Amino acid sequence: MATPLPVEAPVRREQVVREPGWNVIVWNDPVTLMSYVVLVLRKLFGHDHVTATTLMLQVHETGKAVVATQPREQAEVSVARLHAFGLQATLARL
Repeated sequence: MATPLPVEAPVRREQVVREPGWNVIVWNDPVTLMSYVVLVLRKLFGHDHVTATTLMLQVHETGKAVVATQPREQAEVSVARLHAFGLQATLARL
């Protein structure tokens, strides 16, 4: 009787399926002060002053700006928090 040859275990290739990101969009409104928008962006997203100011100016000049790209649940929370601060915001798939 022949001895069985050792068999190597198959190589498993696991793929991490990442959820596509969602953009958090802040929209312009005629009431909110620009300095307040900068303050909120710094507080909620940790943007530095220059980045927050650049995003605020984009909102002011073009009507909207993508302020963060996050997984869906986190983006939904961010939109809700922006609403709580009185800003108009939505989320959109990348």
